[in-house]
Amino acid sequence: MINKFALIRNECQQNIYVILLISAIVLSGLSVYNVIYKSQRLKSDLRNFNRISLDFNDITEVRLPESADRSKVRRSNCSIWTCVDPYRCGHDRISIYVYPLVEYADASSGVEAAPLTQEFYQILRTIVKSPYYTSNPNQACLFVPSIDLINQNSVNIDLVNRALASLEYWNDGQNHVLFNMLAGSYPTFNTVIDVNTDNAMVVGAGFDSWSYRRGFDVSIPVWSPLLRNHPTARSTPSGEYSLVVTQLNILPKLLWTIRSVLDEYPTDILLLQQCGDKAIRTERCLAGSNENKFEYPEVLSKGTFCLLGVGVRLGQPDLLEMLAFNCIPIIVVDSYILPFEDVIDWSLASIRIREPDLHLIMERIKRLSLDKIEEMKRQGRLLYNNYFNGIRALTLTTLEYLQSRMFPHNERNRKHWNFVDSSNGVALNPLFLSRVVSRSDGFTAVILTYDRVESLFILIEKLSLVPSLHAILVIWNNQQKSPPLLSSFPAISRPIKIIQTRNNRLSNRFFPYKDIETEAILTIDDDINMLTDDEVEFGYEVWREFPDRIVGFPSRLHVWENLTSHWRYESEWTNQISMVLTGAAFHHKYWSHMYTHRMPDVIREIVDSRMNCEDIAMNFLVSNVTNKPPIKVTPRKKFKCPECANNEMLSADLNHMRERSRCIDEFSHIYGRMPLRTVEFRADPVLFKDNFPEKLKRFSDMGTL
Repeated sequence: MINKFALIRNECQQNIYVILLISAIVLSGLSVYNVIYKSQRLKSDLRNFNRISLDFNDITEVRLPESADRSKVRRSNCSIWTCVDPYRCGHDRISIYVYPLVEYADASSGVEAAPLTQEFYQILRTIVKSPYYTSNPNQACLFVPSIDLINQNSVNIDLVNRALASLEYWNDGQNHVLFNMLAGSYPTFNTVIDVNTDNAMVVGAGFDSWSYRRGFDVSIPVWSPLLRNHPTARSTPSGEYSLVVTQLNILPKLLWTIRSVLDEYPTDILLLQQCGDKAIRTERCLAGSNENKFEYPEVLSKGTFCLLGVGVRLGQPDLLEMLAFNCIPIIVVDSYILPFEDVIDWSLASIRIREPDLHLIMERIKRLSLDKIEEMKRQGRLLYNNYFNGIRALTLTTLEYLQSRMFPHNERNRKHWNFVDSSNGVALNPLFLSRVVSRSDGFTAVILTYDRVESLFILIEKLSLVPSLHAILVIWNNQQKSPPLLSSFPAISRPIKIIQTRNNRLSNRFFPYKDIETEAILTIDDDINMLTDDEVEFGYEVWREFPDRIVGFPSRLHVWENLTSHWRYESEWTNQISMVLTGAAFHHKYWSHMYTHRMPDVIREIVDSRMNCEDIAMNFLVSNVTNKPPIKVTPRKKFKCPECANNEMLSADLNHMRERSRCIDEFSHIYGRMPLRTVEFRADPVLFKDNFPEKLKRFSDMGTL
């Protein structure tokens, strides 16, 4: 019995050894196969990379039979979520695979696709040399076919439809990007290329509001070969003419309107057309004459403004030519989707006029100040030099745009796209900002203080509860005593910086300190600790919509007295205001720059010598530039110190009131006019007085005094 069990045990052990041996052989084989497979794939990747060196000597010819599959028609409702597989794209950076260079031909007729244009070759080369490129298609987020679709006039549509469908990773166009600049052909001139792009993303020029798939397609400008020798846009003075019109293919209806405006403004408009019967891009002649020739595009520098009107195609190379020669574009194309218009604010560098309003073009031009014109010219130079001064720059801009599209959490702020960068200490004029400033930037609280440490600490703790607070800057105006150590300040989640001034001046609150990183500044006195966090946050929200104004809480009024023929400072309750006190108010940091460097020196001397009227001076400054009144927010009017008796308050002193009235008189005399504007307006939150549950109101903690 024992021997039998021993035999069975030995037999089982032998079977186990055989199974283990077979498993080892299989695993070894799999390992060898895996190594060989990885090696082959690596060689394939290296071979692909070598082919993507874009050497035309290595172009492979592919003949497509007539019966080959064709790509599907363009899907009109594509979005990032429906026509892109986001799981291919990782977490923080796109990777782009460029297909090897292939020359497609029809197998039956032998008709070949047009050769690559220089522009498309530069696009592919820029992608390959960019940090977004990958030679491994298995790691790619986006795919770019090496099929030149830049100009539809040279595209064999049927051959391209078969070529797209034959791509190894086409997958109905998912995650694919196609580049096009001139779409449509005679006689329809469609605004998107007439190719079956299926789910592919189109990076194209000339989109209109009907063909552009917002959030998916990318609008780019038409590149002009005439700009190859113009890598930078240089600053030019205002031109000889207010308006230059050089566009060759402008529609007759708009041209007729321009001619009628020219009759009224013959010395302000230069109207040029083609010379002779044949249109030559580098020549222009006066309308009705073939003798007075002008070199194009150099003639654009003769104009302060240049007209971009509706042509047979919406996308025109004229736009970049205008920017290159520092001529401000006036765009009269209603449905045109401007390049990268959801991140670039074209209103800072151009003017857009509705087609029916073209006859009012000179009225629009003549309303603009010289400062506004110079700001627009500067912005146009920045756009061209950074985004559009060559195919390489244009391609890199497109890649960065796609990166922000695919990873919106890493997207650059719109302010940075438009160069509103105050890191050099100079802020952009808020008159030329976008209508609404980004909420994410927040504001910097600048607290002017002398020695009231306890009140200062209470204020800091209250401000720390405001969601949009970015940082706190404490201006210590006491030169006889050092400020408290930073370690003794309240522990809050926002950074605090202390600056001890050299002189005790009220104007120190408006100095453009380099430590101020935000465009919005909340100037606030160290004893204004009665404001709630809802009130401060709401004040910032209002300022975001009116960044050129002073937006604040305590308001005042200037009144003319006929008996004395002087201005009087009024602090009583009225239905009108003309000033908002900067003891608790928001303003753009640009006004701090203006107050310190551009405001008349005599006004600043009056403020600092009398230790009074700095808030009146700031209101005069802003209203003088904008011709607009300040904005008062919330019902609060009076700000009382809870620990002080009324007779101790500075604002209750009659001498103080007389001094402030005197300031208004003197400031108006210095400016030569009264710039303050009176308004009967106050901004309150929606649902403020409504009988509505407080927990459903966004700003529920609003004071009444």
